[in-house]
Amino acid sequence: MTDKFYDLTNPNFVGIMWRFAVDLVVLFVLIRLIYFTYSKKEKFLFSFFLMGIMTFFISSMLKSVFIEMGMAVGLFAVLGILRLRTRNFSVKDMAYTFAVLGVSVINSLKFLKFPLLGVFIINIIILISAYLLERFIMNYKSETLSILYEKLDLLRTDKKQKLLRDVSELTGREVVRVKVRRIDYKRKVALLDVCCKD
Repeated sequence: MTDKFYDLTNPNFVGIMWRFAVDLVVLFVLIRLIYFTYSKKEKFLFSFFLMGIMTFFISSMLKSVFIEMGMAVGLFAVLGILRLRTRNFSVKDMAYTFAVLGVSVINSLKFLKFPLLGVFIINIIILISAYLLERFIMNYKSETLSILYEKLDLLRTDKKQKLLRDVSELTGREVVRVKVRRIDYKRKVALLDVCCKD
C-alpha cells in the first residue's frame, strides 16, 4: 500500500499535491502576510511553515498509509507541548500555532468527500478572521504608564477632558484613560496610571 501511495501516477498522490499547493498558499497568507506583518517575529516563521507542512502530509497519509489516528494525535500533542513550553511563546503565538495546524488538517481532506468550494470558504473565513482580529488589536493596542502628576485640581470628575488633554501634552502620547492610584496631599502630587495608544 505504501508503494502505491508514492507512485506519481496514483490519483491519490496527484490529489495530495494539488491540496498541498492550496495549503501552501493559505499558510503563506496566514503566516507571512498576516502574522508577520503585525507581530514582526521572524523567529517563528520557519517553525510555523514547517509545522503546517508536516501536519498536512501526516494528515493526508492517515487514510492512504497505515498510521494509527492515536499515533498522529500523539505526535501533534508532543510537538505542541515541546513548543509551547518556551518562555517567549505568547497566547497569540499559541493561537497561530493552532490555526496553522487546523488549516493544514482541513486542507489535507480529500476534495471528493469534502466539497472543494467548502474548503475554500473555510480557508477564507480563517484568513479574514485572523486579519480582522489583528486590525482590532492594532486599533485598541495600548500601553500603561505610571506618572507623578502635580495639578491636583484637574483630578475632579467634572474636569476629565482637561485632565486627558493635559496628560497627553505632558507625555506626548494620545491618552485614552487615566486612573488615580494614590494622592499625596503633603507633597501635592498624585500617582496616575495613564493608558496611552501605541
